[in-house]
Amino acid sequence: MLEARELACWRGDRAIFAGLSFSLEAGGALLLLGANGAGKSSLLRLLAGLIPAAEGQLLWQSEDALADRVAHAGRLRYLSHQDALKPSLTARENLSFYARLWGGDVAAALGSVGLADLAELPARMLSSGQKRRLALARLALAPAPLWLLDEPTVGLDAASVTRLGGLLAAHRAAGGAVIAATHLPLPLPGARELTL
Repeated sequence: MLEARELACWRGDRAIFAGLSFSLEAGGALLLLGANGAGKSSLLRLLAGLIPAAEGQLLWQSEDALADRVAHAGRLRYLSHQDALKPSLTARENLSFYARLWGGDVAAALGSVGLADLAELPARMLSSGQKRRLALARLALAPAPLWLLDEPTVGLDAASVTRLGGLLAAHRAAGGAVIAATHLPLPLPGARELTL
């Protein structure tokens, strides 16, 4: 599905990482581990096509993944440190924006992360954990083969991590793949690890 060959990323005059290679098959999961500043977030941004690789190749189904950036964006969901929510919009309205882009059932997505009862509450009124759950609800809207997740459990309680585990398991069972940067254990059984 996805293959990285000898990727390198530079910030200014400093190499964040170099010579990085891995592959990820359908249904697979890869955990990115390492200290703060090791390059986990930079690698996810590179894989999402948001920053260029200084060296190397990124392949999707053995073809240049970034040759068609629109197609590449359509095959992934990227969840960064920022929750990307409009504070004045309700939880439902925030998710409806993404549903207009990708399709999907907003009510079902809110239910999948336990936010159905808070659907009409403005995002600014949500706790940090609820905001993170609302950001994660985007994953449940419409299928995309690759999920790129940067610290997805930040701010989540144990019940919310369990819900996330259900989303991850269903995604992988349907042939989707996950790459997640984390400092905490994630509910991704059988995931390979890559330490930066």
